[in-house]
Amino acid sequence: MEVSRRTVLAGMAAVPAASLLDTRSTAVADVPEVKLSWLEGKPTTAAVTTWGTPWPKGAVPADQTFALKAADGSAVPVQSWPTAYWPDGSLKWSAHAIAVDAPAESYTLGPGTAAAPPQPVTVKNEKTYVDVDTGVIKTRIRKSGPELISHIWRGDVLIARKGQLVNLKQDKIAEDEEGGSVRERYESDITRVTVEQSGPVRAVVRIEGRHKSKKGKTWLPFSVRLYFVAGAENVRMVHTFVYDRDGQQDYIAGLGVRFRVPMRDAAYDRHVRFVGEGHGMVSEAVKGITGLRRDPGATVRAAQIAGTKLPDPATWDQRVTTRLKWIPEWGDYTLSQLNADGFTVKKRTKQGYGWVSVDQGGRASGLGYVGGVSGGFAFGLRDFWQRHPTQLDIRGAFTEEAEVTVWLWSPDAGAMDTRFYHDGMGEDTYPEQLDALEITYEDYEPKFGTPYGIARTSELTFWALAATPTAARLGDLADQVRTPPQLINPVDQLISTRVFGGLVSPVDRSVPAKKAIEDHLDFLFDFYRGQVESRHWYGFWDYGDIMHTFDEDRLVWRYDVGGYAWDNSELSPDLWLWYSFLRSGRADIFRFAEAMTRHTGEVDVYHLGQWAGLGTRHGVQHWADSAKQQRISTAIYRRFYYYLTADERTGDLLSELVDSDQTFLVLDPLRKIRTEPYEPDPHALAIGLGTDWSGLAAAWLTEWERQGPKADVAHSKLLGTMETIGAMPNGFVTGGGLYDLDTGRFAPVTAKTVSVSHLSAMFGQVEICAEIIDLVDMPAFEAAWLQYCRLFNATREEQTAECGAYFGNLILRQGHSRLTAYAAVRLDRDDLAARAWKEFYTGDGYGPNLPWASEEVKSTLNPTQAAKWVSTNTTALYGLAAIQTLALVGDQIVNP
Repeated sequence: MEVSRRTVLAGMAAVPAASLLDTRSTAVADVPEVKLSWLEGKPTTAAVTTWGTPWPKGAVPADQTFALKAADGSAVPVQSWPTAYWPDGSLKWSAHAIAVDAPAESYTLGPGTAAAPPQPVTVKNEKTYVDVDTGVIKTRIRKSGPELISHIWRGDVLIARKGQLVNLKQDKIAEDEEGGSVRERYESDITRVTVEQSGPVRAVVRIEGRHKSKKGKTWLPFSVRLYFVAGAENVRMVHTFVYDRDGQQDYIAGLGVRFRVPMRDAAYDRHVRFVGEGHGMVSEAVKGITGLRRDPGATVRAAQIAGTKLPDPATWDQRVTTRLKWIPEWGDYTLSQLNADGFTVKKRTKQGYGWVSVDQGGRASGLGYVGGVSGGFAFGLRDFWQRHPTQLDIRGAFTEEAEVTVWLWSPDAGAMDTRFYHDGMGEDTYPEQLDALEITYEDYEPKFGTPYGIARTSELTFWALAATPTAARLGDLADQVRTPPQLINPVDQLISTRVFGGLVSPVDRSVPAKKAIEDHLDFLFDFYRGQVESRHWYGFWDYGDIMHTFDEDRLVWRYDVGGYAWDNSELSPDLWLWYSFLRSGRADIFRFAEAMTRHTGEVDVYHLGQWAGLGTRHGVQHWADSAKQQRISTAIYRRFYYYLTADERTGDLLSELVDSDQTFLVLDPLRKIRTEPYEPDPHALAIGLGTDWSGLAAAWLTEWERQGPKADVAHSKLLGTMETIGAMPNGFVTGGGLYDLDTGRFAPVTAKTVSVSHLSAMFGQVEICAEIIDLVDMPAFEAAWLQYCRLFNATREEQTAECGAYFGNLILRQGHSRLTAYAAVRLDRDDLAARAWKEFYTGDGYGPNLPWASEEVKSTLNPTQAAKWVSTNTTALYGLAAIQTLALVGDQIVNP
């Protein structure tokens, strides 16, 4: 049976959240089974995946063990761990990992004892190193020095060694400065190694450090996680670095991961491979014996093309055998992807000699290989062309040891230019900056447009192979680099468990009005996906974001006009995409949302410095705008990806935000528009009840349900702020309050105050309130939120009668129709349901009578499709209003 929410939460208020693990209820119903499927269909080769599964409240004990079965009923080894709990102590989210040689079409997850893998991954944590053995490969990880991975063996064969991070730092932008620029080499320097998981199916080792020069200078903090799975021949690396300069000096001129690869075979048995577009590839031998004036023999040539060991040279045509020394040995290869639509491959015999062009193409897969018939090393970088400029280098393949570098930022591309894009134009005072805001929509402030503290995460995979792989095998590896296999839950499981507050329902075209809305939602997603491609929204810092507003005169997005350029999560496209995935299970939506989460959580948010925990408002550069706010960094944008994939890096981002209430001591979000003196006081911090509080609440809720190290504090602050908001005479309509960092509560408010913004609920507040109202039985808080939901789109008379004043001329009414719908359901009021649909159809967003189509634009550099009416940037709000209103009051739909 389900434990009473009211009873449990009343008792929890007096229990530290950290102790909840010891007080969990075991009175649960039978644990249900869940059928899982592959996001993009069954992989064609061995697959590794980690995923999260949600569970209904009260259904699964906290200590539940799980078993996994393939479609034919056979047991599949699985490793499981909890990632979130319901307030009653039952399991809310569990995470699972598998590695399978022959993937099944589907799997069933349920209660039971997990099958043991035939070759479990094991971890030996020694004083100076960590050894991880998958049963196929063994890897040694150093705890200090420059080498993250000192050795990778396959059996007794050393496949790669001296794996380290490499960086080139440049002192100036060469084309803008007199004199030559200087590049200085930096390498990884390890400061900490942590074993986070140790098997039996999955092991995770986290490595932290900074990049260090030979002179002892350091910069660019990094965090690298290495993933190992039972029976696997590969190591997955998730690499994160934080940019710790102001962007006006010290430029990244190269950033990569480097290994040395022993070369044991004869030069004609050594091979280089690069997979380009699809499964097409550059397939070369270090010493080629095809195309020669003399023919060694068909069998010999076929073996070299296949990458297998050549017959004894004594069996060849001796006119070739006696002249092998005259055939050049090509030791150096480079594949450069300097833009989204073009890569080049070149080679040379060795350093100091000329490069020869090999080939070129459009979009490389990011996979390469070097080695021979006795073993070799494959290496891949995900989103290779999307994150340009990237590069794959092989050096010295004719020597006893080749060097492989996977460049996240290509040294051939020039230095990464992180300088602010204008000189301030005399905007020295707040009045001047506010006036400029009126024309360019950019909130400028000197020294605020800095990238100091932003980050970027990349995903790499390295294979220790027994021999040069076949073309088909390399093609399969390339596919998995491009699109890693991902198991997902059925839509019904994601929705019925209500883990995200019950604001989503499955796609429904059962009546014409619903069909029209669903068609419009599909159109908007397809349009933006198409815009990413046709407008080339790619690049190292840019991939994953979308633009804010279209310029109908130039027929381009306003990429160079202040706050109209990059979107930086403005009006919550992240939420629109994730809710769209939850209700549809569509792979294309998942991958779009995944790229956005990787971008917005890293690039648009500060991870170091005084603004750590805050994000940057939309602008020409992702870090340009001076508005540093919770509404961009909010945890609610990242929670979906974390819970669906159990991605540890995303978990780091969520943990970073728990103490972000401290940022209000160093930066006042309203500093430019205050009319009365204000100095931040730790016992009386001015915090808005909209975008500010919702961001804090999302972080606190996530830490609490994850049972993180600060769960007790997060729990206290969440409940404390909820209680004190509920006690305000006008609740959320009050607009803000004075917050005490020590108590985690707002100061009492006695007067009825009205301060309502059209943006307050548009950055996750609707979603976070729905979740916590489902979790916490606090009638006063729910009443305060329902009051806000009822009154935002209400008449002047209704607002004044209840709150004492008119809310003002508000906009984004269509986006707020979902608030009316929420109130209709919670209060069981048909009049509000009808009003919600009227607001949705007749609000100030997208109407049903729009031309829901795009047209070809021919006057741009690259003719493309455009729908100019989309550019008002209310797409996300329309999508959320449609999705959530359908979920809440879809059965009471009113036809347009």
